[in-house]
Amino acid sequence: MSQDPSNHEPQTPSHDDDDLAKTFLRESEVVEEALEDGKKVRRKGIYLLPNLFTTSALFSGFFAVVAAINGDFTSASIAIFIAMVLDGLDGRVARLTNTQSAFGAEFDSLSDMLSFGVAPGLVAFTWILQDVGKTGWVVAFLYVACAALRLARFNVQIGSVDKRWFIGLPSPSAAAVVAASVWTFHSFDADAFGFKLLMLFLVGAAGVLMVSNVRYYSFKDVDLKGPVPFVVLLAIVLGFVVISIEPSVMLLLLFGAYVVSGPVMALLRKMKGGAKG
Repeated sequence: MSQDPSNHEPQTPSHDDDDLAKTFLRESEVVEEALEDGKKVRRKGIYLLPNLFTTSALFSGFFAVVAAINGDFTSASIAIFIAMVLDGLDGRVARLTNTQSAFGAEFDSLSDMLSFGVAPGLVAFTWILQDVGKTGWVVAFLYVACAALRLARFNVQIGSVDKRWFIGLPSPSAAAVVAASVWTFHSFDADAFGFKLLMLFLVGAAGVLMVSNVRYYSFKDVDLKGPVPFVVLLAIVLGFVVISIEPSVMLLLLFGAYVVSGPVMALLRKMKGGAKG
């Protein structure tokens, strides 16, 4: 005689399942040493808020890669700029909320590698550099490799260089000038051989500048909390208006000027030093 299934008691999780879940949580937990009140302490877990911004930046970089593979180069370029904004926010949020951590710094660096190294190189390659053949992918790889070297050098130089200056072109700015170039030239259907050579030069130069010793102003000594003249706010508003007229062109001009500023200032300093000698 069969038993009525409705009489069976519901199964409860076994003790072994509980132990397995606890073991997984314990072994996958992030543990790092941190300084609190001048003492070294072992801290478990990660801070959620700043890492959410980093994850969003990572997602934007990955979206740029997917969009480029699908041939949507405008969306790919915009995604790189969104990643740039989010990358600028995660560190500031961490400092404002006092949630800096070694894990967050490493996660941010890996996110930057995708968003400002792999993504711009792949976007430029899939759009136009692949038409140049072997030279195209070699230049694209040069950019990616230089971005990795730039990030590694930046990580080991933290705290040992003047915070007012970046040594070498920052990877977000390099990514911005590459993305803005793709966005602008693609919007105007610029696919002539001359533009292919121009993109080869832009991508290669951005990569080399990242690993150079050229100094770039970091803007880290700008006091955002202090009062400023009214005209400063007016200039910012006008800046947004100008950029909104033709975003791709204006962003290319803006970041192009920043990229050129490093070598120009280095040349002026050299000429000034030579004149004194």
